[in-house]
Amino acid sequence: MIFLEFRRACHGDISVLVEMRILYSIETYGGISEAFENRMRTELPSYFERHLGKDLFAYLALENGEAVSSAMLLVEEKPINPALPDGRTGVVLNVFTKPEHRRKGLARRLMEMLISEAGEAGIDYIELKATESGYPLYKKLGFDEKNHKNIYMTYNFIR
Repeated sequence: MIFLEFRRACHGDISVLVEMRILYSIETYGGISEAFENRMRTELPSYFERHLGKDLFAYLALENGEAVSSAMLLVEEKPINPALPDGRTGVVLNVFTKPEHRRKGLARRLMEMLISEAGEAGIDYIELKATESGYPLYKKLGFDEKNHKNIYMTYNFIR
């Protein structure tokens, strides 16, 4: 018998969040070095300890107690403006489902929880960077592509 649980992660889940972040990174970046994986295992627990439940909210889907899907929301506070009346935005991170559990609605359910809680918390908007495989889900959930008069740019210190 399969038992599914969907819930917000707590500090007792930090080791699970580290593992899900590593799996997400391996898939997203086409693998990571052993040295970087070790760095993630060393540094991520303290990051999650400092931020979880404050400005980072994580959601887990568990099958018979094993984490099989995750999603995170990083809340940022910015100076208010007409497009940002409350000054709070959310950035979706680490939406990941283990390959053998995909196409079962797990990520959708986690994203619905994330969106609901963000709305209740007075977040002005949520943004994300969609992968090709995630794009249809985000469109169904109501995310829109934004073409802004400004051009998205980054200055990369990682060379």
